[in-house]
Amino acid sequence: MNTSELNSFIVILIYGSLVLLSLLKLANPLKVNRKANFWFGIFLFLWSTFWLDEVLFLITGVVVEFHSLFFVRCIQFFTPIVFYLSVLFFTNPSFTFKIRDVRFLLLPAAFLLCLILVKLGYESPFEYLSVILILIQALFYTGLSYITIRKHQRKIQQFSSNTEGINLNWLEYIILVLLIVNIIYVIYNLFYDPKSLNFFINTVFLLVIYWVGYYSLKQREIYPLEEKQREELISINEDSDSEEIKRKLISDEELVKIKTSLERLMEIQKPYLDSELNLIRLAEMLSVSTHHLSYVINTGFGKNFFQYVNEFRVEYAQKLLKESNSKLSILGIAYESGFNSKTSFNTTFKKVTGQTPSEFKK
Repeated sequence: MNTSELNSFIVILIYGSLVLLSLLKLANPLKVNRKANFWFGIFLFLWSTFWLDEVLFLITGVVVEFHSLFFVRCIQFFTPIVFYLSVLFFTNPSFTFKIRDVRFLLLPAAFLLCLILVKLGYESPFEYLSVILILIQALFYTGLSYITIRKHQRKIQQFSSNTEGINLNWLEYIILVLLIVNIIYVIYNLFYDPKSLNFFINTVFLLVIYWVGYYSLKQREIYPLEEKQREELISINEDSDSEEIKRKLISDEELVKIKTSLERLMEIQKPYLDSELNLIRLAEMLSVSTHHLSYVINTGFGKNFFQYVNEFRVEYAQKLLKESNSKLSILGIAYESGFNSKTSFNTTFKKVTGQTPSEFKK
């Protein structure tokens, strides 16, 4: 099998994988992150259309410039927007469209106008402008999606003690890989024959698609399913910005009282040993509101919930590591201390102590 045949095979795999994955995300058999998975499924389907030209050529043997069709070019232009919408719903399932969100349609409207003018015969300036709009839109929404995920990763530390399964790292890595691949492709287009790069680009895209499939299908629910709890946590995220923390939610006396009760609870009952501990559970144990508890941890201890809980876990793990008669492995100590994976244990332990668990034990 030569390179051309292998590339054709990879193209078929790419298109088939994207369509199948799109249907799986739209069907969403596990019923998790429903709105996010709906938009992500639409994104995958739109993404698959970029290879339809090549697939039709392989089937018919005739060059069909599918992407040049007016309707297809219009819907393909929405691909970065739809990806961004899926990111919005992953990071905030309560997101609702408002009048100001009409701004999402400004670039598509300008692109549509360019296509109409090209169709009317004004090809020279507007064909070039449409290409520029495609690049601007792709870069803008890719950057916006990346920033949204980074904010999400900071926000979830306000209410979750284990963020590994809900931090959307896989989406962040996909954005970075696609951005790098596209930059390489554009540079190659300018200086070399782009066709010679097709095999490499398609191979990378196929690997990225399998990566997407694996992590998107195992992505669990990020926020609680119960609407009241979900709204409460999302509103705490909004209140946790630096300016908001400075605003007093409770009196100093009440802050000291809750802080003392929290310290006693952590010392006696050791709730941090529960790997699924979150702000809601801890607030229920103290019989205080999640807003007040979050404020006490942020203001009274100068930490977020994630940092506060995991420092207790690291301290407990240190005691177990010091015990010479302990038969527990490093992984066993991680689970015993409330961590849910060796990776998160090693990362958090080193961040707190400056050493890995193995180095500390030695």
